[in-house]
Amino acid sequence: MSDRQALRNYPFSEAVALEVDPLYEKLREEEPVVRVGCPFGEDSWLVTTHADMKTILGDPRFSRALAAEHDESRLTPLPIHTSILGMDSPDHTRLRRLLAKVFTTRRVELLRPRIEGEAHRLIDALVAQGPPGDLMEGFAVPFAGTVVCDLLGVPFEDREQFRGWLDAFSATTVMTEEEIEADTERLHGYIAELMVSRRARPQDDLVSAMVKASDEEDRLSEQELVELASVLLIAGHETVSSQLIDSLYVLFDHPEQLDRLRSRTELIPRAIEELLRYVPLISHVTFARYATVDVELSGTLVRAGESVLPAIPSANRDESVFENADRFDIDRERNPHLGFGHGIHRCLGAPLARLEMQVALEALFARLPEMRCAVPLGALGWKDGMQVRSLLQLPVAW
Repeated sequence: MSDRQALRNYPFSEAVALEVDPLYEKLREEEPVVRVGCPFGEDSWLVTTHADMKTILGDPRFSRALAAEHDESRLTPLPIHTSILGMDSPDHTRLRRLLAKVFTTRRVELLRPRIEGEAHRLIDALVAQGPPGDLMEGFAVPFAGTVVCDLLGVPFEDREQFRGWLDAFSATTVMTEEEIEADTERLHGYIAELMVSRRARPQDDLVSAMVKASDEEDRLSEQELVELASVLLIAGHETVSSQLIDSLYVLFDHPEQLDRLRSRTELIPRAIEELLRYVPLISHVTFARYATVDVELSGTLVRAGESVLPAIPSANRDESVFENADRFDIDRERNPHLGFGHGIHRCLGAPLARLEMQVALEALFARLPEMRCAVPLGALGWKDGMQVRSLLQLPVAW
């Protein structure tokens, strides 16, 4: 294959519900690395196979930090300043080491009683209100939001103030540059004020720990602190709630597997891995990586200084890795999905996200065993113009 190709416009199509563009399958077979032009930034290489995805996400020959020196290829009007997500080692290691102490499987498991209590509190409120109830605003959003706010030390009662600002992180077409800049500044200002408060009156939360590490060990700058806490709040609030609500949609769309899961709850951990693979949570691509040397990917030469875009939804449907890749199967045993990424930027919050999904499904199945979608699935609305796919509502009856 030639190392230079004709430019394709990307994304190839608008995201519809949880569909994955069928063109990815064709590209994986015929042009696994293809030259694309995105709505914003310079041209890039789009990578579609699972094997190449693991290379660009895990190989130090591909850099995230170099994006700061380029007009990064992207779907968002402005580059996203992400602190830890925009670093290479050793800077990345410095920040990740601090967070790794919090997000260990053992420490996360200690949160289980509090998370279970929150799930049942929200279900109590749904039952008291009576059917139909909205699992989006009545369960998924406050459930994920409470957990991450509790962990960080962000007052949950401020949710109505900051929730709208979180969209600036993943907005593609629903916000202007000016709106994105303004909401990002508001969010960063809010986090900065919280850090001033925690510096004066430390508490048993992650923001206090981050401030302490910065002041006593000089590990983090103020900007790094603010951006890092903002990313954690966004991921724990919006990303987890979207993954949970999209997963429930998939289960309603596969009633036989849902019934089996209800009757055999020991299958929930395996089902969660399949949901993380099957749900294309990120509509199109994640952050670009830049080649530091010439690298060949699937017969295509990526030259030093050129960027590559990882299309995770395509990798998670790669038939060479996943048998019947387009089929949702809670019995799937081999499942090396990239739902949490790969390499040094693999999601640190993966143990917490898995625990939240497990607790949520167990509680919903136990308390609302006959729960069903109250409207036809095709009538449900989806958020537009965002990189993260999410339902607007999920009304259920029981």
